[in-house]
Amino acid sequence: MANDFTLVAYTKLLESAIRNGYKLTSYQDYIINGSDYSKVFILRHDVDDLPKNSVQTAIIENQLGAKGSYYFRVVKKSLHPNCIVDIKNLNHEIGYHYEDMALNNGDYEKSYKHFNEKLNLFRSYYPIQTICMHGSPLSKWDNRLLWSKYNYKDLGIIGEPYFDIDFTKVLYITDTGRQWNNTTSSVRDKVKTNYEFKFSSTYDIVKAFDEQKLPNIIMLNIHPQRWTDNKFLWFKELVMQNVKNNIKKLFLKKA
Repeated sequence: MANDFTLVAYTKLLESAIRNGYKLTSYQDYIINGSDYSKVFILRHDVDDLPKNSVQTAIIENQLGAKGSYYFRVVKKSLHPNCIVDIKNLNHEIGYHYEDMALNNGDYEKSYKHFNEKLNLFRSYYPIQTICMHGSPLSKWDNRLLWSKYNYKDLGIIGEPYFDIDFTKVLYITDTGRQWNNTTSSVRDKVKTNYEFKFSSTYDIVKAFDEQKLPNIIMLNIHPQRWTDNKFLWFKELVMQNVKNNIKKLFLKKA
């Protein structure tokens, strides 16, 4: 079998969804127009690092007539204005991958002020309507706690998937930890679900599409930094992710 987590594998995944009748679209579009689609594959991308990789997945999706959501962090390794503009110009949604509680040591007032400042920064590039928390696996602060005191909908935000999607009815597939739905290496990127799919590779998901075993509404979450056809960078990411997964497991044991 060909290497996983390559752009070739990602393209095959998208093509399998298309040929089985799924609408490939952004989270924002799903909120607004989802009832119009009999089958929908929501494409969510967490741009944690290497934003140029996100431009590559955005190009592939655009060529296939698909639209996705790209959530950028405020840290330097994510926030590259040129990449944001390139992805926007490819007809994709831009969102804020917020981590304000972790960056402000759990101070609610400072975190909310910081959130507003950075939201306005991102809105200078795109009229942001959806947000998605960054897991901040090495922080004790869950960034979603900010919304126990404030309401993001007061800021013109129409959706945050961890609050506004019923994942007992929507299949959630994530490459967190560079593995598919591996909860042992995920600190916070977990959802309550009624589905029990076991995927060892992207090609398992392709097969499930072609065998029509998947539900009609699916959210895919990928981290484009992991997806490359460059053999050196592919191997580097594999090694680095294995190290990160071991650190996360230690964190989970102490939690």
